[in-house]
Amino acid sequence: MKNDFHYRFIVPEKPLADFVENIGMFQNLSDKPKEVVLMPDGRIDLFFLQSETAAFHVTLIGLETVPEQRAIPPHTIAFKVSFKPLGVEYILQTSIADIVNSAKNLSTDFWNVNVNDLKDFDAFHQKIILKLSELLPSKIDERKRQLFDLIYASNGEIKVQELSEKIAWSSREINRYFNKKFGLSLNAFCKILRFKASLEHIAQGRLFPELNFADQNHFIKEIKKFSGVVPSELLKNKDDRFILLSVLKEQ
Repeated sequence: MKNDFHYRFIVPEKPLADFVENIGMFQNLSDKPKEVVLMPDGRIDLFFLQSETAAFHVTLIGLETVPEQRAIPPHTIAFKVSFKPLGVEYILQTSIADIVNSAKNLSTDFWNVNVNDLKDFDAFHQKIILKLSELLPSKIDERKRQLFDLIYASNGEIKVQELSEKIAWSSREINRYFNKKFGLSLNAFCKILRFKASLEHIAQGRLFPELNFADQNHFIKEIKKFSGVVPSELLKNKDDRFILLSVLKEQ
């Protein structure tokens, strides 16, 4: 990434890893807006941020199903917690069905985080780890844990019927659970995970389907659906506008 835009994240260890994908930050140090394309990635982001044009605020962003162009204002700093769906249900204890491709503002004293916490990411990380550890549930529905273990292990390439048979939970109930809690079907969520896994291949210059796409045309269509561009254009990543792809390239 360019010197005026910084991104960092830390992946938690078990048992937090069942609920949280990472704790991260980004900062636009330039005097100009940073044009970015946000792509669906299966995460739910809790942001603590401020910029020179906006006071400190806290925002929860729901699951995304389409790419969205945004401009990060100059001199913006944002710390975030990226949740997996289980984290929304058991740590945030809320439904996000009403904010698919959308967001909602939370109280500015949420989790007792304030603007001073944005001065030191390592200190913020430790504070959030302590808070998340306090909120960890003593027990969860094991069917749900198994459900997400199987989905993530397969990069979304698993059928609802197979999941139903493996965890003894009916397909209808699984889909009802997804729609009620997260605002989309299991099948839609799995396609997002497959797209995200494909980004790892594209970041390495591999522009052919390595997952269970019907053919090259289907692969291109799905990549364009979630990124807005074809794989070859995505790989070019002009001006590092696809942040997720930039991060994958650096790993």
